[in-house]
Amino acid sequence: MKRSRPSPLALARAAGLLVVALVLAGCGATRGAIGPAPTPAAGESPVFQHEDFDRFLSRHVDDAGRLAYAAAATDRADLDRYLADLSSASPDSHPERFASEADRLAYWINAYNASVIDRVLAHYPIESVQDVRGPWLARLLPEGAGFFVFETFALGGKRTRLYTLENALIRKRFAEPRIHFALNCASASCPRLPARAFRGETLEVQLARETRRFLAESRNVDIDPEAGVIRLSSIFDWYTKDFARPTGPRRGDAVLVTYLAQALDGAARRRLEACVDCRVEFVPYDWSLNDLPSVGG
Repeated sequence: MKRSRPSPLALARAAGLLVVALVLAGCGATRGAIGPAPTPAAGESPVFQHEDFDRFLSRHVDDAGRLAYAAAATDRADLDRYLADLSSASPDSHPERFASEADRLAYWINAYNASVIDRVLAHYPIESVQDVRGPWLARLLPEGAGFFVFETFALGGKRTRLYTLENALIRKRFAEPRIHFALNCASASCPRLPARAFRGETLEVQLARETRRFLAESRNVDIDPEAGVIRLSSIFDWYTKDFARPTGPRRGDAVLVTYLAQALDGAARRRLEACVDCRVEFVPYDWSLNDLPSVGG
Protein backbone atom coordinates (compact mmCIF):
# COMPACT_ATOMS: atom_id res chain seq x y z
CA MET A 1 0.00 0.00 0.00
CA LYS A 2 1.65 3.19 -1.14
CA ARG A 3 0.06 6.40 -0.03
CA SER A 4 1.23 9.95 -0.41
CA ARG A 5 2.28 11.50 2.87
CA PRO A 6 1.01 15.03 3.51
CA SER A 7 3.82 17.52 3.25
CA PRO A 8 5.06 19.31 6.40
CA LEU A 9 3.35 22.43 5.02
CA ALA A 10 0.02 20.62 4.78
CA LEU A 11 0.37 19.33 8.32
CA ALA A 12 1.41 22.79 9.51
CA ARG A 13 -1.80 24.19 8.07
CA ALA A 14 -3.72 21.38 9.77
CA ALA A 15 -2.02 22.21 13.07
CA GLY A 16 -2.93 25.87 12.64
CA LEU A 17 -6.56 24.98 12.00
CA LEU A 18 -6.52 22.81 15.12
CA VAL A 19 -5.32 25.73 17.25
CA VAL A 20 -8.08 27.94 15.86
CA ALA A 21 -10.69 25.26 16.50
CA LEU A 22 -9.54 24.70 20.06
CA VAL A 23 -9.55 28.41 20.82
CA LEU A 24 -13.03 28.83 19.38
CA ALA A 25 -14.19 25.83 21.41
CA GLY A 26 -12.61 27.23 24.56
CA CYS A 27 -10.22 24.30 24.87
CA GLY A 28 -7.09 26.38 25.36
CA ALA A 29 -3.62 25.78 23.95
CA THR A 30 -2.53 22.64 22.19
CA ARG A 31 0.03 21.90 24.91
CA GLY A 32 -1.86 22.43 28.13
CA ALA A 33 -0.41 21.55 31.50
CA ILE A 34 -1.65 18.36 33.15
CA GLY A 35 -0.39 19.17 36.61
CA PRO A 36 3.02 19.51 38.23
CA ALA A 37 5.60 16.93 37.25
CA PRO A 38 6.74 14.95 40.29
CA THR A 39 10.34 14.94 41.43
CA PRO A 40 12.25 11.66 41.54
CA ALA A 41 11.34 9.51 44.51
CA ALA A 42 13.85 8.74 47.21
CA GLY A 43 16.39 6.28 45.88
CA GLU A 44 15.44 6.91 42.25
CA SER A 45 18.27 7.72 39.87
CA PRO A 46 18.40 11.47 39.17
CA VAL A 47 19.51 10.63 35.62
CA PHE A 48 16.61 9.84 33.30
CA GLN A 49 16.65 6.14 32.42
CA HIS A 50 15.70 4.40 29.16
CA GLU A 51 15.99 0.76 30.24
CA ASP A 52 12.25 0.04 30.10
CA PHE A 53 12.00 1.22 26.49
CA ASP A 54 15.19 -0.68 25.69
CA ARG A 55 13.69 -3.94 26.96
CA PHE A 56 10.42 -3.39 25.11
CA LEU A 57 12.17 -2.69 21.80
CA SER A 58 14.59 -5.60 22.13
CA ARG A 59 11.66 -8.02 22.47
CA HIS A 60 9.41 -6.71 19.72
CA VAL A 61 11.57 -5.14 16.96
CA ASP A 62 13.33 -7.22 14.32
CA ASP A 63 16.51 -6.49 12.34
CA ALA A 64 14.46 -4.85 9.56
CA GLY A 65 12.98 -2.34 12.00
CA ARG A 66 9.52 -3.88 12.02
CA LEU A 67 7.57 -4.03 15.26
CA ALA A 68 5.34 -6.93 16.31
CA TYR A 69 2.34 -4.83 17.30
CA ALA A 70 0.03 -7.76 18.03
CA ALA A 71 2.52 -9.26 20.47
CA ALA A 72 3.40 -5.88 21.94
CA ALA A 73 -0.26 -5.14 22.66
CA THR A 74 -0.29 -7.96 25.23
CA ASP A 75 3.26 -7.37 26.49
CA ARG A 76 3.52 -3.65 27.05
CA ALA A 77 4.30 -3.31 30.78
CA ASP A 78 7.80 -1.98 30.04
CA LEU A 79 6.43 0.48 27.49
CA ASP A 80 3.78 1.69 29.93
CA ARG A 81 6.37 2.29 32.64
CA TYR A 82 8.50 4.22 30.18
CA LEU A 83 5.54 6.31 29.01
CA ALA A 84 4.80 7.13 32.66
CA ASP A 85 8.41 8.27 33.10
CA LEU A 86 8.15 10.41 29.97
CA SER A 87 4.93 11.89 31.26
CA SER A 88 6.45 12.86 34.61
CA ALA A 89 9.80 14.27 33.52
CA SER A 90 11.42 15.87 30.49
CA PRO A 91 14.48 18.07 29.85
CA ASP A 92 12.13 21.06 30.17
CA SER A 93 10.48 20.05 33.46
CA HIS A 94 13.56 18.46 35.09
CA PRO A 95 16.69 19.84 33.38
CA GLU A 96 18.89 18.56 36.21
CA ARG A 97 18.24 14.99 35.04
CA PHE A 98 19.76 15.68 31.60
CA ALA A 99 23.40 16.68 31.87
CA SER A 100 24.22 17.19 28.19
CA GLU A 101 22.63 18.17 24.91
CA ALA A 102 23.04 14.55 23.81
CA ASP A 103 21.02 13.41 26.84
CA ARG A 104 18.28 15.87 25.94
CA LEU A 105 18.15 14.92 22.27
CA ALA A 106 18.14 11.19 23.11
CA TYR A 107 15.14 11.81 25.36
CA TRP A 108 13.15 13.63 22.66
CA ILE A 109 13.94 11.02 19.98
CA ASN A 110 12.89 8.18 22.28
CA ALA A 111 9.81 10.15 23.35
CA TYR A 112 8.76 10.53 19.72
CA ASN A 113 9.32 6.87 18.86
CA ALA A 114 7.67 5.57 22.02
CA SER A 115 4.67 7.86 21.60
CA VAL A 116 4.22 6.75 17.98
CA ILE A 117 4.18 3.12 19.12
CA ASP A 118 1.70 3.89 21.90
CA ARG A 119 -0.64 5.74 19.54
CA VAL A 120 -0.49 2.90 17.00
CA LEU A 121 -1.32 0.38 19.71
CA ALA A 122 -4.24 2.56 20.80
CA HIS A 123 -5.82 2.05 17.35
CA TYR A 124 -4.43 -1.35 16.39
CA PRO A 125 -5.20 -3.26 14.20
CA ILE A 126 -4.66 -0.73 11.42
CA GLU A 127 -2.86 -0.92 8.09
CA SER A 128 -1.44 2.58 8.26
CA VAL A 129 -1.32 5.50 10.66
CA GLN A 130 -3.22 7.37 7.96
CA ASP A 131 -6.17 5.18 8.94
CA VAL A 132 -6.39 7.16 12.19
CA ARG A 133 -8.81 9.81 11.06
CA GLY A 134 -9.42 11.63 14.36
CA PRO A 135 -12.42 13.88 15.06
CA TRP A 136 -14.59 15.41 12.37
CA LEU A 137 -12.22 18.33 11.82
CA ALA A 138 -9.33 15.97 11.07
CA ARG A 139 -11.39 14.30 8.37
CA LEU A 140 -11.48 17.57 6.46
CA LEU A 141 -7.67 17.77 6.50
CA PRO A 142 -4.92 15.80 4.69
CA GLU A 143 -4.47 12.13 5.53
CA GLY A 144 -2.10 11.86 8.45
CA ALA A 145 -3.48 14.86 10.33
CA GLY A 146 -5.59 12.59 12.52
CA PHE A 147 -2.49 10.81 13.76
CA PHE A 148 0.20 13.50 13.74
CA VAL A 149 -1.82 16.57 14.68
CA PHE A 150 -4.76 15.33 16.76
CA GLU A 151 -3.36 12.43 18.82
CA THR A 152 -2.06 13.74 22.17
CA PHE A 153 0.24 12.44 24.89
CA ALA A 154 2.09 13.82 27.90
CA LEU A 155 5.77 14.69 28.25
CA GLY A 156 7.14 16.28 31.39
CA GLY A 157 3.73 17.29 32.70
CA LYS A 158 2.46 18.84 29.46
CA ARG A 159 0.39 17.48 26.63
CA THR A 160 1.72 17.67 23.11
CA ARG A 161 1.34 16.17 19.64
CA LEU A 162 3.70 14.40 17.27
CA TYR A 163 3.74 17.28 14.82
CA THR A 164 4.57 19.72 17.59
CA LEU A 165 7.24 17.48 19.09
CA GLU A 166 9.04 16.96 15.79
CA ASN A 167 8.81 20.44 14.30
CA ALA A 168 8.38 22.95 17.10
CA LEU A 169 10.76 21.23 19.49
CA ILE A 170 13.25 18.74 18.01
CA ARG A 171 13.89 20.40 14.65
CA LYS A 172 13.75 23.87 16.12
CA ARG A 173 16.15 23.23 19.00
CA PHE A 174 18.65 20.84 17.43
CA ALA A 175 20.48 21.61 14.19
CA GLU A 176 20.95 17.91 13.56
CA PRO A 177 19.80 16.49 10.20
CA ARG A 178 20.45 12.94 11.37
CA ILE A 179 17.28 13.04 13.46
CA HIS A 180 15.47 12.24 10.21
CA PHE A 181 17.18 8.84 10.23
CA ALA A 182 16.25 8.19 13.87
CA LEU A 183 12.64 9.35 14.21
CA ASN A 184 10.31 6.51 13.28
CA CYS A 185 6.70 7.15 12.30
CA ALA A 186 5.53 3.52 12.03
CA SER A 187 5.76 3.38 8.24
CA ALA A 188 7.47 1.10 5.75
CA SER A 189 9.26 4.11 4.23
CA CYS A 190 10.35 5.52 7.57
CA PRO A 191 13.88 4.95 8.82
CA ARG A 192 14.12 1.51 10.37
CA LEU A 193 13.11 1.46 14.04
CA PRO A 194 16.19 0.50 16.09
CA ALA A 195 15.80 -2.42 18.47
CA ARG A 196 17.48 -0.39 21.22
CA ALA A 197 16.71 2.95 22.81
CA PHE A 198 18.87 5.99 22.13
CA ARG A 199 21.12 7.12 24.99
CA GLY A 200 23.03 10.32 25.55
CA GLU A 201 26.35 8.63 26.17
CA THR A 202 26.18 6.68 22.89
CA LEU A 203 24.04 9.05 20.81
CA GLU A 204 26.81 10.07 18.39
CA VAL A 205 27.59 6.43 17.59
CA GLN A 206 23.90 5.58 17.27
CA LEU A 207 23.07 8.49 14.97
CA ALA A 208 26.09 7.69 12.80
CA ARG A 209 24.95 4.07 12.59
CA GLU A 210 21.36 4.94 11.67
CA THR A 211 22.61 7.41 9.06
CA ARG A 212 24.81 4.78 7.43
CA ARG A 213 21.97 2.28 7.46
CA PHE A 214 19.47 4.71 5.94
CA LEU A 215 21.80 5.96 3.21
CA ALA A 216 22.92 2.42 2.32
CA GLU A 217 19.41 1.27 1.40
CA SER A 218 18.49 1.68 -2.25
CA ARG A 219 14.91 2.51 -1.26
CA ASN A 220 16.31 5.73 0.25
CA VAL A 221 19.29 6.56 -1.97
CA ASP A 222 19.61 5.10 -5.47
CA ILE A 223 22.27 6.75 -7.65
CA ASP A 224 22.12 5.71 -11.32
CA PRO A 225 24.69 7.57 -13.47
CA GLU A 226 23.72 5.63 -16.61
CA ALA A 227 20.09 6.71 -16.32
CA GLY A 228 21.13 10.18 -15.19
CA VAL A 229 19.00 10.11 -12.05
CA ILE A 230 19.39 10.19 -8.29
CA ARG A 231 16.34 8.69 -6.58
CA LEU A 232 15.88 9.75 -2.96
CA SER A 233 13.48 9.12 -0.12
CA SER A 234 10.77 11.76 0.10
CA ILE A 235 12.20 12.63 3.51
CA PHE A 236 14.94 14.52 1.65
CA ASP A 237 12.26 16.47 -0.23
CA TRP A 238 10.22 17.43 2.84
CA TYR A 239 13.21 18.50 4.94
CA THR A 240 15.69 19.73 2.33
CA LYS A 241 16.64 22.80 4.34
CA ASP A 242 17.64 20.64 7.33
CA PHE A 243 20.40 19.10 5.21
CA ALA A 244 21.85 22.46 4.17
CA ARG A 245 25.25 23.36 5.59
CA PRO A 246 26.20 26.93 6.55
CA THR A 247 28.84 27.18 3.83
CA GLY A 248 27.06 25.10 1.21
CA PRO A 249 24.17 25.56 -1.23
CA ARG A 250 21.01 26.87 0.36
CA ARG A 251 18.31 25.80 -2.07
CA GLY A 252 16.95 22.89 -4.01
CA ASP A 253 18.61 19.73 -5.19
CA ALA A 254 22.11 21.18 -4.81
CA VAL A 255 21.65 21.03 -1.03
CA LEU A 256 20.97 17.31 -1.17
CA VAL A 257 23.76 16.49 -3.61
CA THR A 258 26.21 18.41 -1.44
CA TYR A 259 25.00 16.60 1.68
CA LEU A 260 25.30 13.20 0.00
CA ALA A 261 28.79 14.01 -1.29
CA GLN A 262 29.89 14.51 2.32
CA ALA A 263 27.85 11.68 3.89
CA LEU A 264 28.46 8.84 1.43
CA ASP A 265 31.64 6.86 1.01
CA GLY A 266 33.01 4.00 -1.06
CA ALA A 267 31.10 2.86 -4.13
CA ALA A 268 28.12 5.12 -3.41
CA ARG A 269 30.31 8.22 -3.40
CA ARG A 270 31.98 7.13 -6.65
CA ARG A 271 28.58 6.70 -8.29
CA LEU A 272 27.60 10.15 -7.10
CA GLU A 273 30.82 11.64 -8.50
CA ALA A 274 30.06 9.97 -11.83
CA CYS A 275 26.52 11.32 -11.79
CA VAL A 276 27.24 14.61 -13.54
CA ASP A 277 24.11 16.66 -14.25
CA CYS A 278 21.86 13.92 -12.89
CA ARG A 279 18.32 14.94 -12.04
CA VAL A 280 16.91 14.26 -8.58
CA GLU A 281 13.68 12.32 -8.18
CA PHE A 282 11.84 11.53 -4.95
CA VAL A 283 10.45 8.06 -4.32
CA PRO A 284 6.71 7.84 -3.46
CA TYR A 285 6.23 7.21 0.24
CA ASP A 286 5.04 3.80 1.39
CA TRP A 287 2.82 4.57 4.35
CA SER A 288 1.87 0.98 5.22
CA LEU A 289 2.44 0.02 8.84
CA ASN A 290 5.87 -1.31 9.79
CA ASP A 291 4.15 -4.34 11.28
CA LEU A 292 5.91 -7.63 11.95
CA PRO A 293 3.20 -10.28 11.56
CA SER A 294 2.96 -12.99 14.16
CA VAL A 295 4.21 -16.44 13.21
CA GLY A 296 1.37 -18.12 11.38
CA GLY A 297 -0.51 -14.79 11.21
